[in-house]
Amino acid sequence: MSTDLKELEKRMGSAIDALKKEFTGLRTGRASVNLLDPVQVEAYGQRMPLNQVGTVSAPEPRLLTVSVWDKSLVTPTAKAIRDSGLGLNPAPDGQLIRIPIPELTTERRNELAKLAHKYAEQGRVAVRNVRRDGMEALKKAEKDHKISQDEHRQKSDEVQKLTDRYVKQVDDALAHKEKEIKTV
Repeated sequence: MSTDLKELEKRMGSAIDALKKEFTGLRTGRASVNLLDPVQVEAYGQRMPLNQVGTVSAPEPRLLTVSVWDKSLVTPTAKAIRDSGLGLNPAPDGQLIRIPIPELTTERRNELAKLAHKYAEQGRVAVRNVRRDGMEALKKAEKDHKISQDEHRQKSDEVQKLTDRYVKQVDDALAHKEKEIKTV
């Protein structure tokens, strides 16, 4: 069962990694090439990550550019950026799309904070889902007489402690991101 605990820890760690990746996409007033990571472009009959249709760069602190490789994808790429909910207004210029990063207004900071909370809640749910899977595996193991009732109780406590630790990491990451959003 100890290997299962390692597996649960690995899955919870993946949930934290996914949350941190989402957080890098939340812009805080300065250009970051990771800002466009969540953008999906409708290309060749399917949805593709933006970095698979062009090169993203940050030539200035308040400007991102996307150099689209296929000229026919410039319009769908600009539309995907505009519709991404990031509050960006791309300006296509040939195969290059310029994306000025506007100053953050108080309203936009609040929107970003709400979005950060939403991402954090998704992270907590992911961690709790891993916990649920672990608890179900323990119940099944006890039912199949692979572990005793005492072992089940002890392992359940370990799974709960692991869950609490990862939920705290989600909360810490959220607090850090909120501070970043409010101070930039």
